[in-house]
Amino acid sequence: MTDTNPTDRPTVLVTGGAGYIGSHAVLALGDAGWRVVVLDNLVTGFREAVDPRATFVEGAIEDMALVAQVIAEHGIGAIMHFAGSVVVPESVSDPLKYYRNNTAATRNLLEAAIGAGVRHLLFSSTAATYGIPQAIPVAEDAPKVPINPYGMSKLMTEAMLADVAFTHPFNYGALRYFNVAGADPQGRAGQSTAGATHLIKIACEAACGKRAHVSVYGSDYATADGTGVRDYIHVADLAAAHVLALEALIASPEESFTLNCGYGRGFSVLEVLDSVERVSGVTLDRRMEPRRAGDPDALVADNRAILARLPWRPALADLDTIVGHALGWERQLRRNSF
Repeated sequence: MTDTNPTDRPTVLVTGGAGYIGSHAVLALGDAGWRVVVLDNLVTGFREAVDPRATFVEGAIEDMALVAQVIAEHGIGAIMHFAGSVVVPESVSDPLKYYRNNTAATRNLLEAAIGAGVRHLLFSSTAATYGIPQAIPVAEDAPKVPINPYGMSKLMTEAMLADVAFTHPFNYGALRYFNVAGADPQGRAGQSTAGATHLIKIACEAACGKRAHVSVYGSDYATADGTGVRDYIHVADLAAAHVLALEALIASPEESFTLNCGYGRGFSVLEVLDSVERVSGVTLDRRMEPRRAGDPDALVADNRAILARLPWRPALADLDTIVGHALGWERQLRRNSF
């Protein structure tokens, strides 16, 4: 799959390519020689995060006329779809926003793409589709019982993709992310979102003096140290998986797939904070707080399917490496703010 001549590859439209994960996927595509067009409304993304090798279009994915125009003008043959809203607590307080931005907007994107003859789409899904898992690690065929509108909006999109693939000359890949963290090892991109809710981002902000403390929500989980356990995947490894998944879609146009993206190894909140302290040399002020409703004790990927389906082998599956890259990016943001 990886020996495809770059001149034979379709141009790829990356929606949400100015966001955290999308910008890393754009870098990975550029590094591999793909032609890329980014479509982003810049509501949460950053124009400066877009790889200068890519063509940038500012706009919304629900604007079917714009999407059709971009596809026609740039000869788009495949889509990587990252655009959407991703904050779980916000999805609980404002569910209609998530069904609009994630589900309804993707419906419009799909209609425009199918109408224009696009054959392949890679979708940014989530482990939140599983809800509170009955068994760990979680395999792709585990029950899907989302406990928040964010997870449900993504699961509804997966269902739409399956229905469209059944009736049109179209295939898709749905990649269910576990906990994405870190930054580009070369320092070209990272997580810049204000008010981020991800633990490693928060802890690195605290290590850089941007936060006074780190809250630990719950110490009575059924885990080794009582704090929640999550499977953290380096964003650059995840971006590499996207490039390989796109190649798989193009190589086998009759086949669609859904794959977990994780390492199959979990770390507790306290283990993550220990890593941040170890890498930064800073002692964090840890504040114990009540556990949040709906948080599972552990969420760890069964990643055997992606290892079997794609020639993907994680290169950065080390917690201190993930933290080191996240910390380096946080320090870079802090330097640039002065």
